[in-house]
Amino acid sequence: MQGRVAAKLDQEIAMPRRAPTQQRSRERVERMLAAAAALIAEQGSDAMRMGEVAERAGVSIGSLYQFFPDKRAIVWALAERYTAESQACISAALKDVSDAEGLKRAFSELVDIYYGMFLAEPVMRDIWSGTQADKALRELELADSRANARFLVAVLKRLRPGTDTVAMETAALLVWQMGEAVMRLAISVDREEGDRLVAAYKRMALRELVEG
Repeated sequence: MQGRVAAKLDQEIAMPRRAPTQQRSRERVERMLAAAAALIAEQGSDAMRMGEVAERAGVSIGSLYQFFPDKRAIVWALAERYTAESQACISAALKDVSDAEGLKRAFSELVDIYYGMFLAEPVMRDIWSGTQADKALRELELADSRANARFLVAVLKRLRPGTDTVAMETAALLVWQMGEAVMRLAISVDREEGDRLVAAYKRMALRELVEG
């Protein structure tokens, strides 16, 4: 399923023309992405220009275009990187959970970590605040929520083995997708209100996950 989603997304967005195979090329791409992330943090992705990325990365514009045919491809690569990092974090946090208290603790910590990332990373805020206007990024966010939901379902099956699997999958997907919406809302208001919104989300989500 994820393979089909990825293939579909590849057709909808300008992806890097070629993947770096040599160490030198990989290092160059890392410099390009780091430069783009810094520029997005300073001025937002809408204002970022390919020439600026190349200049800050210390590469020619032709070299930049070899790997990233346009600005959307750079934004996509950064979004994909954050998605992979978050999935690895969630998988590691949930894989050994075996009881309700463990789930409450792990889920609460994950939400706090994710919220902290949104607060600390201007690039993440910029990328995900624009997901509703970009079909490919919406698809990536949904695929991310589905992957994270599977991690949760694996825990729920251990905790509530008699519960209907479809019901668990539905609840888990809703929990993660609502979490994305809550984060966007929380960072759009003042910090005190944002903290309250995140705390309320954790209580609501855990009530559904633990009590069913």
